[in-house]
Amino acid sequence: MRHSLLLPLLIATVVQLNGCGAYRNYDLELQQTTAPLKNGNIEGALSVIEANNPDPEKDLLYYFEKGAVLSAGGDFAQSQTTWRSAEQMIIERQDTIQTTGDKLLAAMGDHWGSIINDKLRRYDGYDYEKVMLTTQMALNQLALNDFDGARADIKKTHEREALIARQRELEYEKIEEAAKAQGARVHYRDLQGYPVVMLESPAVIALKNGYQSAFSHYLAGFTYEALGEKDLAAPGYRQAIELRPDVAFFQQALRDLDSPGLKADESDVLIIVQSGLAPARSSVRVPYPVKLADGQVIVANISFPVMVPDTSTPPLTQVSIDGRQKKLITVNSITEMSLRTLRDDMPGIIQRTTYRAFLAADVQGTDNRRNPSKASYVTHWDTFEHADTRTWRTLPDLTQVVRLRLKKGEHLVSLSNTAAPLKIRIDQHRQMIGLRVLGGQIYANGSAFQSRTSLENRVSSLK
Repeated sequence: MRHSLLLPLLIATVVQLNGCGAYRNYDLELQQTTAPLKNGNIEGALSVIEANNPDPEKDLLYYFEKGAVLSAGGDFAQSQTTWRSAEQMIIERQDTIQTTGDKLLAAMGDHWGSIINDKLRRYDGYDYEKVMLTTQMALNQLALNDFDGARADIKKTHEREALIARQRELEYEKIEEAAKAQGARVHYRDLQGYPVVMLESPAVIALKNGYQSAFSHYLAGFTYEALGEKDLAAPGYRQAIELRPDVAFFQQALRDLDSPGLKADESDVLIIVQSGLAPARSSVRVPYPVKLADGQVIVANISFPVMVPDTSTPPLTQVSIDGRQKKLITVNSITEMSLRTLRDDMPGIIQRTTYRAFLAADVQGTDNRRNPSKASYVTHWDTFEHADTRTWRTLPDLTQVVRLRLKKGEHLVSLSNTAAPLKIRIDQHRQMIGLRVLGGQIYANGSAFQSRTSLENRVSSLK
């Protein structure tokens, strides 16, 4: 009786404290955001974001998504300002610099959210999102040839990686202790009906973890090399090699540090193509049998997250520079990073979810004992039993690169036989050219691009 009365009260209280986050359909909201983005309508995408976030106090995902849309549209200054708000929010939470009320709310949200639903937990961002935030900020700077600014954001990336590594170690220890105390040592392979295969692909298992990006370290090497700091560039390239030893492109960059210098009329050009969207999170239900002390076996229907890769953007294989075809080399996949993160997070997710299953089963068992003639052995925790599906969707999925030497001056760049090549101007000793591809739309912004009218190509232009 006590649990039966207590749980509805807890639900009402936590929902009130945490707003309507539990009721938001974040996947639907992001479909509304990305639809105009795929058609080249930046203002339309921004309007949707604002309409879906009317509260004066914005959450972390608002800043993630808005910053990415602004960056795609070439408004790098506003993108940086928006992303710095996200960065500050992450720093404050990591440093636990909060008011007493904030601490209480966070504690209640995390504790009772664990009991009721993970969607009620405060969204602090996944580790790979935090690392890719400063990486994307560095790319904004490089698009404007601001290598010093990129250097500062790259340093933050490395510092965040080290902090995440320490926090992860402590978190895993706590999860292990909690699982032992509960007597629940379930592995995701034990969950009936859960799509295990997606977490055990060779590409996912090959990753050292879900938050270190070989591309981020390679970008550090390129930036330091451009600034004339070869002693710092080498460690960046070596770290990229350590994380992805199968990518010869990284090894070549390290070898080229000792190659002859550039001629006066030459430029070392790095072309970066970022395409698609980060995968969505969805929820899948699995039956979980709970054996009570009186021998009753109650089957609770509990939910776990799964990743749904984005398929809206056609695969890209090469880039054309002045009519010469160059193979694009894939150096980062957010899909793989998110799957590895989910794989590593599953022990904690299982611990929290099975705890909720035990509570729900206990309530059901009490009802069964009270009225055996109407006993039920399956709990339907329908209203709130859904996995947390929040995630940074406008983060580019694939990052592909080409690096080559070009004569300074004007050149033509195109992707996958686009109808209208993009005109670029190379005028730096080292230079980054960034292209954002979404659906059939190419966003090409930065100081290298000469004409705004040539930057936008419709779906029909990508073959």
